[in-house]
Amino acid sequence: MNKDNKNLDKPLTVSIVGLGYVGLPLALLCAEKGYKTYGIDLDQSKIDTIKSGKSPIVDAQIEKDLQNSSLIATTDVGAIAKADIIIVCVPTPVISKTPNLEPLKRATRTVGQLMRKSAIVIIESTINPGVSEEIVMPELSSISGFPPQQILLAHCPERINPGDKKWTVRKINRVVGANSPMALRIAKLFYESIIEADITAMGNLKEAEAVKVVENSFRNINIAFVNELAMSFNKLGINVNNVITGASTKPFAFMPHFPGCGVGGHCIPVDPYYLIDYAQKHGFEHKFLKLAGEINHNMPRYAVDQLVSEALKVGISTDKLEVGLLGLSYKSDVDDDRESPSYEMIDIMNESDIKYEIYDPHFLRKSTTTNLQETLERSNALLIATAHSAYEQITVAELFNNKIKVVLDGRNTMSPEKVKALREAGIRYVGVGTSAQTTAVQQPPASTIDTDFSDTPNLSEKDVNNDKKEPVTQVKRVTNKSKLNAFIDNFTKV
Repeated sequence: MNKDNKNLDKPLTVSIVGLGYVGLPLALLCAEKGYKTYGIDLDQSKIDTIKSGKSPIVDAQIEKDLQNSSLIATTDVGAIAKADIIIVCVPTPVISKTPNLEPLKRATRTVGQLMRKSAIVIIESTINPGVSEEIVMPELSSISGFPPQQILLAHCPERINPGDKKWTVRKINRVVGANSPMALRIAKLFYESIIEADITAMGNLKEAEAVKVVENSFRNINIAFVNELAMSFNKLGINVNNVITGASTKPFAFMPHFPGCGVGGHCIPVDPYYLIDYAQKHGFEHKFLKLAGEINHNMPRYAVDQLVSEALKVGISTDKLEVGLLGLSYKSDVDDDRESPSYEMIDIMNESDIKYEIYDPHFLRKSTTTNLQETLERSNALLIATAHSAYEQITVAELFNNKIKVVLDGRNTMSPEKVKALREAGIRYVGVGTSAQTTAVQQPPASTIDTDFSDTPNLSEKDVNNDKKEPVTQVKRVTNKSKLNAFIDNFTKV
């Protein structure tokens, strides 16, 4: 990261269009770094909330940052005319697997009407390759009256992970592409002045646009792979989560992903369709991306079908099934339900006339019960759709006393100890990729000798190929050989 350009020439004015999960933390960061920052959003209630020092998003860091921020939150788009740097952070949802760019087009037209000729426009909204050049630039030029070659346009795809305390907006590496060397230099210097991480310059706008699509398609494909393994291994009596944990001990060329009851959020289930759609218009079909999307989209139905199947095994027919659906958020401990698979599961249960209650502590207004206990009292089966920490307090005794017969753990949240206790209490437990018969990893039999092998050195590839071993390593290996001999000797006597 170039630290010589931390301040640029102040004062500069930044106007951010859209104060959602992306725009608001970015606006607060810009204000903190010394820019005169306007945050523009047409939602008056959101602006009022921000002005009162409250966050419209459940996020402790945003709440804290708002207390002493110089951010000017407004519904007045006229603030765009004051800006040296204009950043567009409006949503670009996918509807029926087709990107909806209307919010971006509207924002672009507004920017074109008000932007100064010297201002740089940066798009952070997620878009498919080609949108900056084929849609944004023509709109800006047509409405502003400025020739395309005189407009400074850049794209820096947003990277935000709601609820993540480590990888906040200021700590995540970014990439940026632009329509000219001047625009690229300005955009890169700007992000280097606010982000405490590396800023990588891409070759052009399309490359920058493709980065976001590729990184989330990568995750979508890998999640689809482990979801398919989960469905397969369930029939084979293999715990896929244990297998993935075992595979992840390989120190290179493997990245663990884990299965679940569906993929949600504003990125992973959405972004691949930007590339699918754009490539299809240019004569290429992404079969792999489409298949991954189909597999992941099927997981909510798979989870409900599993729950119904397990309920039948304990004598609960579909018409008698009363499901407690735990979670509407797409990820743990956030109030974000965009593309949440929970809604797909609700639709499936409605189709099958399955009775259900909903409880999510982050979405009480959408819940049908007011607390966890009430949910348990009204259910004979649980479907854990979100790994909220609030659900960790559920005890086996509570489930037993409330006559819960089946638990479908859609996020594999329960520990092996709790799963064992559930089964001992006669409660049928199934995780995604964990059948009612498969078990957690078993530890060696208890014995009176020390069986802790934790002091075994972690060997790298370099160590393996090196004939000259340090004496201390040899000593540790001898020690562990002694432990192994003692363990085997003790085991044979049992």
